[in-house]
Amino acid sequence: MPMKLTNTKLKKSVLITVTILISLLAIIFIFISPIAKYLVEKYSVKYTGRRIKMDRAYVNPFTGYVHFSNLRIYEATNDSIFFSAEGLSMDFELRKMLSKTYEISELVLDKPTGIVILNQRNDFNFNDLITRFSSPSTDTTKPPLHFNILNVKINDGVFYFHDTLIHIDYFIKNVSFESPGKKWDQDTVTGKFSFSAGIGTGDMEANFNINVKTLDYRYAIKAHQFNLAILQQYLKHLINYGTFSANLDADLKTTGNFSDEDNQDTKGRFAINDFHFGKTRADDYASFDKFLMTITEVNPKQHIYHLDSVTLTRPYFKYEKYDRLDNIETMFGANGANVTAVDADNTQYNLVIELAHYLINISKNFFQSVYTINKVAVNEADIRFNDYSRNEEFSVAAKPLYFSADSVNQGKGKIKFSVKSGINPYGEMNLQASINPRDSASFDVDFHFAKIPISLFNPYLITYTSFPLDRGTIEFNGAWKVRKGIIQSENHLLIIDPRVGTRVKNKADKWIPVWLLMAFMRERSNVIDYSIPITGDLKSPKLHLRDVVFSILGNIFIKPPTTAYGVAVRNQESTIEKSLTMKWAMRQSSMSHSQERFMKKLADYLSANSNARIFIYPQQYAMKEKEYVLFFEAKKKYYLSFHPEAGKVFSESDSEKIDKMSIRDSMFMKYLNKHVSHYLMFTIQDKCMNLVGNALVNSKFQKLNETRKNAFNSYFKSKGLNDRIVFKPSKDNIPYNGFSFYKIEYTGELPDFLISAYKKIGELNDEAPREEYKKDRKKIKAI
Repeated sequence: MPMKLTNTKLKKSVLITVTILISLLAIIFIFISPIAKYLVEKYSVKYTGRRIKMDRAYVNPFTGYVHFSNLRIYEATNDSIFFSAEGLSMDFELRKMLSKTYEISELVLDKPTGIVILNQRNDFNFNDLITRFSSPSTDTTKPPLHFNILNVKINDGVFYFHDTLIHIDYFIKNVSFESPGKKWDQDTVTGKFSFSAGIGTGDMEANFNINVKTLDYRYAIKAHQFNLAILQQYLKHLINYGTFSANLDADLKTTGNFSDEDNQDTKGRFAINDFHFGKTRADDYASFDKFLMTITEVNPKQHIYHLDSVTLTRPYFKYEKYDRLDNIETMFGANGANVTAVDADNTQYNLVIELAHYLINISKNFFQSVYTINKVAVNEADIRFNDYSRNEEFSVAAKPLYFSADSVNQGKGKIKFSVKSGINPYGEMNLQASINPRDSASFDVDFHFAKIPISLFNPYLITYTSFPLDRGTIEFNGAWKVRKGIIQSENHLLIIDPRVGTRVKNKADKWIPVWLLMAFMRERSNVIDYSIPITGDLKSPKLHLRDVVFSILGNIFIKPPTTAYGVAVRNQESTIEKSLTMKWAMRQSSMSHSQERFMKKLADYLSANSNARIFIYPQQYAMKEKEYVLFFEAKKKYYLSFHPEAGKVFSESDSEKIDKMSIRDSMFMKYLNKHVSHYLMFTIQDKCMNLVGNALVNSKFQKLNETRKNAFNSYFKSKGLNDRIVFKPSKDNIPYNGFSFYKIEYTGELPDFLISAYKKIGELNDEAPREEYKKDRKKIKAI
């Protein structure tokens, strides 16, 4: 009986003990999660320096699983959120803690949002965390603690970056990250990540391998049309105005070391697409469709630069000169002052500056290295130059320009390349060159410029001489052979049929009697033909003008006896030209006396040939004509502001005074600048258009064309012949000779005076002085 009682008591004690233990475990299981939430939130500031909040915590003390819902970590100094996540999950290996190894077997962040703030260079909003959790020293007397963090994952994250000093705001989204993590006794961290551009389109993915001990790394990165909008924000601090856009494609594999930026080896390809940089989104200064580089191997430290190809497709570049500075300096400051200032400021970080330094650094030894480029090409380039610093706009373009080079190899004897381009509005250029890759002062160049109208340079000719040229074609070619910097070259300048136009009277223009110069410079065949050798060295070349001097002296003594021949040629050329075209000087609205005499010839021709008709094709140099109209109307508005009485009766005298007024008159310029409505108006054309308005310019130009048409028709109306004159729709283009004109075509038999002139000029062209240039004239006629 006592034995049975004892067993009963024992069972009861065991049952009570087990019940208590189960109850305690249940209580722990039920309350440990809220207790953990409470402890984390209560002591977060003490141990991390950051306030941490969450909606709910779940802790399983038996499995080591921990989950925090809606986790929020705040900034050290304020209530804004530094980091948040919809969920943070961790699996702890509890058994390993007994051996002083703390291991998180899995760490998962769901939809995290992080905010990185840069207050000044290297001063980030997480620096306090790095300082707090960095161990200043290691106590070797204690047994070591081991930490393992394994299987790290980030799902659908968003991370923001703010630079408070220069106001940069950027973010990436759809961030995914996976890594097997790192054990305490391993030096290597591997993983992969991907994300999308927060601004615009595009995505990027990469895998990596980093040795945290040696700082060696290896990565493979791919980018697909990744928007480079972040560069626009950094550019704002380098430029006074302007916009930028581009996207990136890349497939690169690189190995290297973080402590030595030269120690890297890169293979793969990258492309920058749809690049635009300029004044506004509608006014590019530079652009291209694609820049593609395919890299066989680049290793700056080992001086290896092996590229399979470098191609640039449809690049566009526009350089403009203004009264002050140019379009590049107005953006970046005089002599790049903005860039220099930002580069010198050590308190701020600028990604564009850092990228520039990086590219300069890795390419600085290119020409002293082992380099090869199998293919170099520029396709369909458009290079433009506009000069607004003269009294009228000068514009020229190389379009389309093609550049190609054979295999570029520092081991080759010579590297050959060629440039071929059209010249807008007229002309062409060809250049063939070769260079010694081991000696840049040894090269050969052959170039040829052809079919360029000399009237293209009238803005400069009028400014410096007051005389335009309304005929003439330039050809210029040369052959240079340079060895060790020593030049041997032949250069040939040929100007076919240059002719001086009527003087433009303007107070700002210099006056040089070009017609007198032409008497000395033109040969009997009405050409300027000079050979101009250049010798010496590249630093101090010597121009040899012997041929020029002898040619001028020859013209002084040889041309006078042949004056009659020259007069006969000019008379026949004038007859042919007037029979086929009627030139209109800028803003000319009435016919000159010589044009009226020609009208009488045309009327006599129509009267004598009842079946004959004349077709008129107006060729309008609208761009230049409108510029002249614009300048006149702007000066007129300024003139009337000081002479209001002229507004009631505007006389020929008033008009003449305005014509002679310089477009760069100091008082007029002050008047223009006073009425400027936008800070991006750099040219006098923009300022005048702002003052006058496009509608008035178009109206005046239209009225000018109507007046010309009426003036042309008036003589035929008085003879009852106007129904035999047929005007065709006008054509807007840039005439070869630099002036608007009427192209005249005849039906029926040609006029006798035209047939006679053709016959006589043919005879004259067959004579010795002009026969040598007969083929050249045929080429010009084809234009």
